[in-house]
Amino acid sequence: MATILVVDDELGIRALLSEILTDEGHTVELAENAAQARAARDRVRLDLVLLDIWMPDVDGISLLKEWGSSGQLTMPVIMMSGHGTIDTAVEATKYGAMAFLEKPITLQKLLRAVEQGLAKPAPPGAARPAAPNGNGSSHPAPSFRPDGYAVHAAQPGLSLEPALGSPAIAPVALALGPQSAQTFELDRPLREARDAFEKSYFEFHLAKENGSMTRVAEKTGLERTHLYRKLKQLGVDLSRNKRGL
Repeated sequence: MATILVVDDELGIRALLSEILTDEGHTVELAENAAQARAARDRVRLDLVLLDIWMPDVDGISLLKEWGSSGQLTMPVIMMSGHGTIDTAVEATKYGAMAFLEKPITLQKLLRAVEQGLAKPAPPGAARPAAPNGNGSSHPAPSFRPDGYAVHAAQPGLSLEPALGSPAIAPVALALGPQSAQTFELDRPLREARDAFEKSYFEFHLAKENGSMTRVAEKTGLERTHLYRKLKQLGVDLSRNKRGL
């Protein structure tokens, strides 16, 4: 995946964006001011920068101009602001920003802007290391589903079938892709049967989305906080589906 720099003087904004982007599989660098942003820019090869406009020392527009005039604008930059105007957005675009996000930033707008930024070709003259996969980047190229989301691994299938040799009220075998089949006894209290099914339901979606809580929340129609509480209540092992584990 990509290496993304988040530059914002607000700790809460940095933490939230870092959590979401890390959950999507990206490597996230953080900076609270222009000096730290310059250091991060020199230390690692960045694929994308999320840059706040209003910062206490050097504002985001000035830093954007600096990178552009010195030939260091070798990565797409998305500007962010809670007090932006149309003139500010136009100015940012004029100096090389590819997009402008107004705070508070919604999850859908953030992910869409990041996806578009990572798909954007490097600016003219940008120095990029050799790409062994031949896609213009040293990172693996994701494939995309019809709904626009990146797919990074084969998605497991789901099948429901009655267990062989079962009584009239048959248990149901639920096969979750590579996981072993699970059997649900239907002759039990509704609450117990529902909890058992919901646990496997969420485990299936976690496996299908490669551990991305963001995508599971979207797929199941739950807010992230509600989803976390639900998984904890059901005893779902989140570490098993964590990316990279």
